[in-house]
Formats: sequence, C-alpha cells, structure tokens
Amino acid sequence: MTQGAGEGPTTWQGAAEGGPAIPPRPTREPDLYTPTVRDLPVIEGAGPLYVVGDVHGYLDELRAALRAAGLTDDEDRWAAGNARLWFLGDFTDRGPDGIGVIDMVMRLSAEAAAAGGYCKALLGNHELLFLGASRFGDTPVDSGAGTASFHAAWMLNGGQRADMERLRDHHIQWMSRLDSMAVADGHLLLHSDTTAYLEYGQNVDDVNDAIWQALARNDAEETWELFRKFTKRFAFRDEGGPQAARELLDTYGGKRIVHGHSPIPYLTGEPAESESGDPDAPDAAPRIDGPHIYADSLAIAMDGGVTMAGKLLVARLPLDD
Repeated sequence: MTQGAGEGPTTWQGAAEGGPAIPPRPTREPDLYTPTVRDLPVIEGAGPLYVVGDVHGYLDELRAALRAAGLTDDEDRWAAGNARLWFLGDFTDRGPDGIGVIDMVMRLSAEAAAAGGYCKALLGNHELLFLGASRFGDTPVDSGAGTASFHAAWMLNGGQRADMERLRDHHIQWMSRLDSMAVADGHLLLHSDTTAYLEYGQNVDDVNDAIWQALARNDAEETWELFRKFTKRFAFRDEGGPQAARELLDTYGGKRIVHGHSPIPYLTGEPAESESGDPDAPDAAPRIDGPHIYADSLAIAMDGGVTMAGKLLVARLPLDD
C-alpha cells in the first residue's frame, strides 16, 4: 500500500438563451466521465479519503502536492489504489494552465476508478464563470454594479486566454456535469462557504439536480445568478458562523463542512510574512501550515491561497482538531 493509500502525515502542501427542453441525465456516459457521475455505486470506507483545495490553474503545484501525498507517482499517474479523492472546485483562472489541470483530474478519475478507488470533483464558482464566458461571451448581464458580460467578468477574475483557446466540448461537458456538494465519511463537501445551497434543495441529490438542470437550460441570466450566489463567502467565519454551519449540516448531513473558495488568509486575517519582516516586501507570502479548522470545529477551509503565494493543500480526512 502506498503512503497515499493509508500511511504518512495527514496533510500535504504544494508550493469557465433559454431554449430546448432539458435533456434527461444519462444513465451511462462515456468512460471519460463516469468517475464523476454520482449514479456510480460508491463503497464508503473502501479506502482513505482525501480532499484538494482550489487549484486555479497551478498545474505544477498540483502535481507536487499529489506526489507528496502519495496519491500519484513520479509520472503523475494514480498510485493510491482504492483511495478516494475529492477536488473541491475552482480548477481554472488566475494560474497559467487551467485546462491542463482539468485534463489531469479527468485522467486521474479514470485511473483511480480502474484501481478500485475514485477521484471526483465539485463545481466551483470559477467553473460557472468559465462556462458562462464560453457559452455567452459578450451577452450583457446585470452585474449589480452596472451591466457587464460573462467574458468581461471572467477576464476580471483571472481568466486566461490560453485556457479559452484550448477549451473543447469534452471539457465543457465535464464541468457542466459536476456535482455541487457531496457527503463522504461524515464530511459535507462544498466549494463555497455560503448558505446559498439551501436555495436549491433540502437534500444533496436535489441540490445537485437543480444546479445541473439550471446549467442545462443554457440561460445567461440563470447561469449568472448561479455564479453570483456561489461567489458569496464567509458564511461560517463570524459570530453567526457556527449556526450557519449547523444549518447546512442538519439539512444535508455530515458532522463537519469541508470547503474551498475563501483563502485561509482571508478567514484568519493574518498578515503576509517575509524574511525581512516587512509584510509589504516583494517576497511576502501568507503563512499556511495546513487546513484551517474554525466555526466551533464545524468547518474546515482548504483554500491555501496558492494564487497569493500560499500553498495548494491536499489533506487526508478526518483531521484532528
């Protein structure tokens, strides 16, 4: 058994018009997609459970983090046997190779399934933005701060032209079929630290179906509303945070929320550090020691701030307080 399949430390770091009727969700999809389809039987407890925070196009950092966790080998192939791996969303934007990240996750999904494990992924707000930019381009949307377009918002939020140039139909299909939440080993897995999920259903399957159907309607305003809602953050951070976390856990199940989206330095408010001690120095970076447990231990934040010179986090669950 490899380290990634059950040995070693618990945490590792590595430094995208309404129209036709909604098509039925396929019961069997091409092999390229099946590892992310929730209709596949999943045997809980079959192997150790891992989660990966926001990647944002930082492919080299992802490769290093997965290797360090023992989940992949030196050639970036699945090496963790029956381990279970969840990506918490936000694969693209800001970093240099979002399409490369998606390609790697899709490939690992097939390799993990063949080895008796799985590699699955959740829909992040940047996937919603990337999908909107690819589908609707310069179609005007009401941004709340004046009329804008998906393409303008995507560029403003770190969209990479190289990713759009390399985007293909199978990438769009994969992103649009991702689930938005899951429960695994008593953990409620989400991308965003928001209570907006409650607006889409009272159980996990209903939320996932509602968001999948909204994307299938291919409506610019509806997709923009999804993006807007799941860009909200900090629901579990302040005084009412534990209560908000309990509401989601009571509704969807699990004993602890695990999410990405909000970088840990934003949640902790800790300043960047540098060798000189000057937080404004060119080499200043946030100090990230691992996932952040907060909200009366009801929430775990996994976005290590790789886009701000932080860390790309991979963690084995459960975590100790």
